[in-house]
Amino acid sequence: MKKVLFIASTGGHLTELLMLKDMFNKYDYHIVTEKTKDNLILKNKYNKHISFLIPGTYTNKSAKIIYPFKLLLNTIKSLIIYIKINPKYIISTGAHTAGPMCLIGHLLGSKIIFIETFANTNTKSKTGNIVYKFADLFIVQWESMLDLYPNAIYGGWIF
Repeated sequence: MKKVLFIASTGGHLTELLMLKDMFNKYDYHIVTEKTKDNLILKNKYNKHISFLIPGTYTNKSAKIIYPFKLLLNTIKSLIIYIKINPKYIISTGAHTAGPMCLIGHLLGSKIIFIETFANTNTKSKTGNIVYKFADLFIVQWESMLDLYPNAIYGGWIF
């Protein structure tokens, strides 16, 4: 079975990623997301098939100062997880915690499949804008997004 790593930040990005759960059993899969109180329940469901990164969101000025350090730590953790899993494919719905893993995978030979968030109907996400440049397959959920990502494929809604 092909090894596939699924990665998304917590919240809506993770909800979108979990909509792909029918694919999980078709592959030797592993899920990566942020370790939050709400996400710990996923450990029970996915057991050895899940890893957690440090939550990277920020909501106030002091947290903005800490964010670059969290990003650096998550990049290191992503590299360790990547080496452990060694996926042939990385599938992501974004956002910020997924960017480093996608870049690591790209540099080390994995195929990158990025699904731009459903929330964006006419603006690029920061992570999508970066990953678009090297993704092997870039999927948008709104036809209007093809104007912003001309080499993308319209895949329709995940929901």
